[in-house]
Amino acid sequence: MVAFLRLALRRVAMMPVMILGIALLVFVVLQFSPVDPAYNALGDSATPAARAVFEEAHGLNDPLPVRYFAFLGDLLHGDLGVTVPPSQPVTDRIATAFPLTLQLTLLGLVLAIVLALVLGVTSAMYRDRWPDQVFRVVSMAGIALPSFWLGILLIQQFALNTPVFPTGGYVNPADSFTGWLESLALPAFSLALPVAASLARLIRTAMVTELDRDYVRTAKGSGLPPSLIIRSVLRNALVTPMTVLGVKVGYLLSGAVVIEAIFDLPGMGKLILEGVTGGDIALVQGTVITIAVAFLVVNVVVDLLYLLVNPRIRTV
Repeated sequence: MVAFLRLALRRVAMMPVMILGIALLVFVVLQFSPVDPAYNALGDSATPAARAVFEEAHGLNDPLPVRYFAFLGDLLHGDLGVTVPPSQPVTDRIATAFPLTLQLTLLGLVLAIVLALVLGVTSAMYRDRWPDQVFRVVSMAGIALPSFWLGILLIQQFALNTPVFPTGGYVNPADSFTGWLESLALPAFSLALPVAASLARLIRTAMVTELDRDYVRTAKGSGLPPSLIIRSVLRNALVTPMTVLGVKVGYLLSGAVVIEAIFDLPGMGKLILEGVTGGDIALVQGTVITIAVAFLVVNVVVDLLYLLVNPRIRTV
């Protein structure tokens, strides 16, 4: 336990440094974008005099390092700036949009894990037989399918041709839990299938490797129940897939941004699209940093879970 806590603290201690690096990268990239903040904020009233007043008031005339440290100071206080007129705090916009993206990501993650476990374990138990052959074809197709294209196919089949689910929009779970599930079912499946196919292949490979080990043959010879053997094998086999789970969550987060646009969901994807099309640097900056930090936090959590699943590396 002491070794686990030491490694956990090491992972957590690196987070502030990584967040500072993310903030620096996002800030520098957007500062060199061709967008004119003064023109976007002032619009038709962007006269030379008005532009000069605006740039002076917002520190746009300051050197880049000065602007970065000012931005960093605001960031540490939870201030991500305001959007272009109509002016609204970026944090308020993110606070409204991020929960939906988080819901979609978590629902897609749960669905991907369930599908991956069912497909991967079944394929390993029936290796080189027809279920395994079917799985290989399905998994390759799942990996090859882009999530946005799959989303369009799902809308056409299950929302237009067979109106089982809505074509888009979002229902708050507080208003209707069934409506919430229906509104996120197709987007979540669009996100989950490519991730599930990739994870299932890893689980199958790891399960096959574990099933050929001596301790499994010994357990079978000792007459242990098959369910107990499978649980032990699965626990050991999950170590490898968990190493890439954090990356897959990052894929789900980034994919959710695109999927939200296809299904007209008012999440972070809509904010980024609004910021890019409207030239709103503060909005784009705030949403990108929020998604990047969320991805970083998820990876740290996955690392800690990996330490719990694989006790052998706690002594490292």
